[in-house]
Amino acid sequence: MSDSAHDPLIDPAPMEDDVDIDASLRPRQLSEFVGQPTLKSQLELILEGARRRGSAVDHLLFSGPPGLGKTSLAHIVAVEMNAALRATSGPALERPGDLAAILTNLEQGDVLFLDEIHRLPRAVEEILYPAMEDFVLDIVVGKGPAAKAFRLPLPAFTLVGATTRTGLLTGPLRDRFGFATRMEFYSAEDLRQIVTRSAGVLGVPIDDGGALEIALRSRGTPRIANRLLKRVRDFAEVRSDGRVTGAVAGSALELFEVDQAGLDKLDRMVLTRLCQDFGGGPVGLGTLAVAVGEQPDTVEDVVEPFLIQRGLLARTPRGRVATAKAYDHLDLPFDPTRDEPPTLFGS
Repeated sequence: MSDSAHDPLIDPAPMEDDVDIDASLRPRQLSEFVGQPTLKSQLELILEGARRRGSAVDHLLFSGPPGLGKTSLAHIVAVEMNAALRATSGPALERPGDLAAILTNLEQGDVLFLDEIHRLPRAVEEILYPAMEDFVLDIVVGKGPAAKAFRLPLPAFTLVGATTRTGLLTGPLRDRFGFATRMEFYSAEDLRQIVTRSAGVLGVPIDDGGALEIALRSRGTPRIANRLLKRVRDFAEVRSDGRVTGAVAGSALELFEVDQAGLDKLDRMVLTRLCQDFGGGPVGLGTLAVAVGEQPDTVEDVVEPFLIQRGLLARTPRGRVATAKAYDHLDLPFDPTRDEPPTLFGS
């Protein structure tokens, strides 16, 4: 496999150097959370109901593309309920004992955040079933006929699960969440507000034009908006007077190869290969990933959701297909006699 063409500036997975800054930009209360208005209203109601009853919040499942605020919402739930947050991830829990150790250290009302919950090993997942449903931990001591089962009571806690691949969750696990929702990409106006707020936290002088320019190129994703803001800040400080205007932001993002529609180098490469090498498709995911030198998971989870949302690519039963809009974006000739693909979001 050749070197990755993907630009880490756009990849919604946080870079190690940015973790501390990203944490400082994270909203701490629900009132500070911008966007996702329906989800925000629903969560407001759920939290207030739990507060009035004096009970732990029902288990919550947040799904959707990376960078939309699933981790932020887990922190907000803990803050709003005046509870401690314990965080881990599916890949980190390799054995049932790993999860058992975490569960037995929880206190009443604690929030347990489990990122990438779809990657839990099956044996570990089965430990969660009684813990979520009855707040008990089933322990088996010994093997064979001499084995004995014990039930260890656990304090009432709230499990907040996050996943980018809802379809990989098993039915028994998904059904044990009291509230499950999918987070959507953000509007340009919501992202403008997020960029303006983040600029204030970072002490970056910015006007509405600069904030909007960054918002329009952020792929509908707050994490990307904050990352682009930091790179635009660098550009403004080094090549301008430090103030982020629309013109400064536009020049900075052109330098970092983020076009006016928010597409980065890998996005454009996927569309170019699809249009020029495969005649617009259909082509299989694996073949397309090899053509651009990337892993299929990266293409499917990072690139495709935004391209589909922008109407540039369609998933059909026969494979990936470029739309007329993709040809127009790349300034390539489109054959009008070619059948337009149905915009199917299934495989």
